Amino acid sequence: MAERDFSAITPEIRNLTALCAANDIIDKELYIRHKVNRGLRDLEGNGVLTGLTEISEIVAKKEIDGKLIPCEGNLYYRGYNVKELVNGYINDDRFGFEEIIYLLLIGHLPDANALQEFETLLGSYRSLPSKFSRDIIMKAPSADIMNSLSRSVLTLYSYDNNADDTSIENVLRQSLQLISMFPMLAVYGYQAMNYYIKDSSSFFLHEPDPALSTAENILMMLRDDRSYTQLEAKILDLALILHAEHGGGNNSTFTTHVVTSSGTDTYSAVASALGSLKGPKHGGANIKVCHMFDNIMANLHDWEDDEEVASYLQKILNKQAFDQSGLIYGVGHAIYSISDPRAVVFREFVEKLCIEKGREKEFALYAKVEELAPKIIAERRKMYKGVSINVDFYSGFVYRMLGIPEELFTPLFAIARIAGWSAHRMEELVNAGKIIRPAYLAVGERREYIPMSER
Repeated sequence: MAERDFSAITPEIRNLTALCAANDIIDKELYIRHKVNRGLRDLEGNGVLTGLTEISEIVAKKEIDGKLIPCEGNLYYRGYNVKELVNGYINDDRFGFEEIIYLLLIGHLPDANALQEFETLLGSYRSLPSKFSRDIIMKAPSADIMNSLSRSVLTLYSYDNNADDTSIENVLRQSLQLISMFPMLAVYGYQAMNYYIKDSSSFFLHEPDPALSTAENILMMLRDDRSYTQLEAKILDLALILHAEHGGGNNSTFTTHVVTSSGTDTYSAVASALGSLKGPKHGGANIKVCHMFDNIMANLHDWEDDEEVASYLQKILNKQAFDQSGLIYGVGHAIYSISDPRAVVFREFVEKLCIEKGREKEFALYAKVEELAPKIIAERRKMYKGVSINVDFYSGFVYRMLGIPEELFTPLFAIARIAGWSAHRMEELVNAGKIIRPAYLAVGERREYIPMSER
């Protein structure tokens, strides 16, 4: 018997698809009539309030004369401005992601002794169960590392003797272990995919060093010679800090709250968040930015010509260039109007890395698009709020300069954001709320049953 192709779209599936699609269409006018804010956001970007949190705060508007007016964006972790946290790590010349993990999970900044003990604890968890790499990651490599991550997380459930215990101390233990394991799960998943699926000639697995930071370990494990510069590690550390948390309403974190509210285990909750983050509308935007700039650079004669750059951006908006989506990727955000604080912080360090890598010309083009794109979008489209670049605009460019393969761009996001997911899961459990169940209004017609003989 011939082997079955489970990915094949058969004529039967095509016929059923036509029926399914025809019966699932909802008149868009009904959303307006019933005042349904699709995406849980109104036209001005205001979200529907579904919960309370102390973990982080996003500020994009300020009140003036009783009205909310867009302002420069700010992001706070447990009440601390991220810009000030980053400046503190720069001034102290140290890595900060591990301290951010502590802050988000525990709720306050540690002193030197507490931080050292916490980093030692994280380092002790930087290992996988015996033969896990061989039996789980290597024997079934995946072309998508996010799927590999999800499978690994769900499989770790089987190695945990207290997997279903949702007590705070047990969930904290599970969270810290997963945070520490994520870099290995992602990098090893990539190495397996690269060797077995891409047929690469090289294969290596470097064990993490408990004494190194998360950023240093990622670069060390990815590179055959284990080497990296301090600037490279510090910029990756910064990227992890800026991606660690972004309010309870972002799609993957809200998913964490929803799934946690059902009382399920940590591994299932984290796998659900990974599934959300994998979506190109959430975690994959930086890859799109890179591909867009590849396209721009290939089609411009003079990268320094404002008129030529602006003209090509117009073509992208008109669906005449790049992927014909009409989107300039990396520009615009659901919440921020004037500026995304993460992009503001990131930009300065991106320029430093460009100088080290000799890619100043590319940075100049990014800076030019950053300047021109918001103006062009505002001129061409009705805007209910301002538009500026977001953190994805530069992050993919940075990862490329660090030699990180595209397959790991979104997993890197996950390596950072699991800190925020874990904090929100703990918060949901501590407050023991009801299961989250928003309402959907049924708008279909009611019908009488027709016996089979009469259909």
